[in-house]
Parts: sequence; structure tokens; C-alpha cells
Amino acid sequence: MPTLILVRHGRSTANTSGVLAGWTPGVALDERGAAQAAALPGRLEGLPISEVVASPLQRCQETVRPLLDARPGLRAHTDERIGECHYGDWSGRKLAELKDEPLMEVVQAHPSAAAFPGGESMRAMQTRAAEAVREWNARVERDHGADAVYLMCSHGDIIKSLVADALGLHLDLFQRISVEPCSVTVIRYTRLRPFLVRLGDTGDFASLAPREEPPDEDAPVGGGAGAP
Repeated sequence: MPTLILVRHGRSTANTSGVLAGWTPGVALDERGAAQAAALPGRLEGLPISEVVASPLQRCQETVRPLLDARPGLRAHTDERIGECHYGDWSGRKLAELKDEPLMEVVQAHPSAAAFPGGESMRAMQTRAAEAVREWNARVERDHGADAVYLMCSHGDIIKSLVADALGLHLDLFQRISVEPCSVTVIRYTRLRPFLVRLGDTGDFASLAPREEPPDEDAPVGGGAGAP
């Protein structure tokens, strides 16, 4: 079965402003995010990518654009099932104010029980994304062969949930996974089991350096902004 390259979108204006974007329209890459996207073709140079599938949201479409421009023959697709979690009434709100919501504790410690008001549950988010990957695996293998490589550009919580699915982890453990903006995560699927080959690889270790303020012990809902 194929190898899947999962790319989280580059840093967005919502990431830097501390807003939970969700499906809010008009959330673009910021200056750093655009630079991350521009560097993506070089990072993936030499890989025989057969198809590109992206979330319909602007920040993902902007992230894959330089790669598509660099490879004009590459087929591009949009799939809503790998779009961001539907955060409902939480969308567009500041993460700092959401910390005081009782539901946030559930999101952090027991996400399989979390359902966003006016939105979807985290279980539903994982299910639709995993179903999309399995359908694309079959399609890519049919069209390009069992050794094919393809790319999906999606969002932090989606990618974390797909990693948990690949590792056989309960969704309640997925908040222990971290994927920074424009990071590359690779899962190689086989008939019997998936293999996690890369996780959150950016090629940049700046985010590991000590910061003036201690890191938050909570997992950043939506994925966080990455290195400052």
C-alpha cells in the first residue's frame, strides 16, 4: 500500500494571533508560513509524489501552491474530510479565553468524549479523516501502484488523530503528539499494519530551545504556532 506524506499547513495569521480558526474563512498564511510553503518543494525534492490532496481551507491551499507550481504535472485534489475539526461556537475565539471553558479540560484529558458546541466531536473528526486516508490509499495504489507516494496537506488535530490511528493509540492519547506548522509526518501503510516513518519533521530545531516563558502543559488545540 502507498506511503502517505502528511504536511501541516504553514504558520497562519490565526496561529500567531492565538485564535482557534477552525473553518473561519479568510485565514491565510502569515509571512513565515508563506516562507515555509516556499521551502516545501526543496524539502520534498526527489520524492516521486503521485498525487496531492489538500484540505479546502485557504491556509492549506496556499501551503501546497508552491509545490504544485514546481511540479506542473502533479494532480491536485481537495477533500473536505481532511479539513480542520469543526469547532463550532469555539471557532474564531481566542485560545487564552477558551482555557477557562470546562470543556477544555475534557479536550485535553478525555478528547474521545469531547464534542464542540455547534460543531463536531473529536471522534467524528478522527473517523472522517481516517476514512479519507483509507479511500485515498486504495485509489493511489490502483492508479500508481503499491509503492506510490502521495501527499496530504491538513491541520494539526487531523494529523495527530491520523498518527494515533496508525499507531493503534486511543484518541485519548492523541494530545501527547505534536506537529508544528509545515512539519512533515510520514506513514507507510502495509496490508497488516501502518508504520510511522517520520513525525512532525521540520528540519528546524529552534522550537526546542528554552523560552523566556515556560511552555504550556496543555496541548495546543488546533496545533499551535511552532517556533517563535
